[in-house]
Amino acid sequence: MNWRPWRKVAAEGLEASAESVEDTEPKPSRRWPWQRFEYVYATPKGVFASLGKSIWRAALAVAATLAVVVLALGWWWSYEPDAIDIVALAEERAAAAGVSPVTGYTTATAVIFIGETLLDKRGGYLSNDVAPPGLYLDNTPNWEFGALVHLRDISRALRNDISRSQSQSTEDPDLAVAEGHFFFDNASWLLPATESEYRDGIGRIRSYAERLANPAEPEAQFYARADNLSRWLIEVERRLGDISQRLSQSVGKRQLNLDLAGETAARMATDAPADVEQRTSWFRIDDVFYEARGQTWALVHLLKAVEHDFAAVLEDKNARVSLQQIIRELEETQNTVWSPVILNGSGFGFVANHSLVMASYISRVNAALIDLRSLLDRG
Repeated sequence: MNWRPWRKVAAEGLEASAESVEDTEPKPSRRWPWQRFEYVYATPKGVFASLGKSIWRAALAVAATLAVVVLALGWWWSYEPDAIDIVALAEERAAAAGVSPVTGYTTATAVIFIGETLLDKRGGYLSNDVAPPGLYLDNTPNWEFGALVHLRDISRALRNDISRSQSQSTEDPDLAVAEGHFFFDNASWLLPATESEYRDGIGRIRSYAERLANPAEPEAQFYARADNLSRWLIEVERRLGDISQRLSQSVGKRQLNLDLAGETAARMATDAPADVEQRTSWFRIDDVFYEARGQTWALVHLLKAVEHDFAAVLEDKNARVSLQQIIRELEETQNTVWSPVILNGSGFGFVANHSLVMASYISRVNAALIDLRSLLDRG
């Protein structure tokens, strides 16, 4: 029994008013796709929302395209130039210049070719790049530095030894300036750029080669003597010994300190441990490998030029075949690396170790160079 009848009346009134409100509200009408399109773009809010989505989509498309282009360029620029016949190149350039390829012309051509390759190869010179893809590439810049090492050494040998008859003679002006250009910072991007300095050095070597082939300018000389060749080979041995050790350290090794071995009275500035473990950082293994590839690539051309220009000296010492074997060993270091990465397996493990393979070739070359220099020094 309902003791409060007025509450029932009030509830019924509220329900009736709610139904009347629902009847008066417009019911949502069905919109077709083109009607929804008109609705979205007919209001400012819809316009800005659609515009924002379009901008984001366009930005993502541009970013994806740029990423693909940068990756493709990086792959294209990661390129090691092939070795060429430097003697044939020297003869070709001499014929084009209308001169005779005199003694020393082939070595000068090899120096010019190495410098030109550093600057004009696919992708250009990458060691001083400040933007992608050159910024994130490291194999090619290390290859460039390896070739640059021997370019600097031969330019110094030309200036100090090969172009001078004796220690008290004057140095060649072009070679003196060229050495300074080649020893400029290899990673300078601007003011001045490394490329401009190296091109100036190449121009000086080219001027020296032109004067060398000109009978009217006897001041420019190239003395193909055994002692001059021997001095340059000493520098080559040091470079190869260093890179061979760094390659061998890819797996780490314990080594006794031999710094003062053989001389009891010798002293060092500071004491060093008697037993040390040397290991190349995991992040530097491929850097050292490609630096070695650059060094051996440059040496292939320089030694071929030396074989041609120092032919009489090598024949007199019966050392030409020794040099030819050295060149053959160096050419083996330029074989294609089929692996996408430089493998670093343990010495006798299941995985190959590319660094140890390269170190094996270079060690044999270095030992053969020591024997060759011994032949040259015997008189």
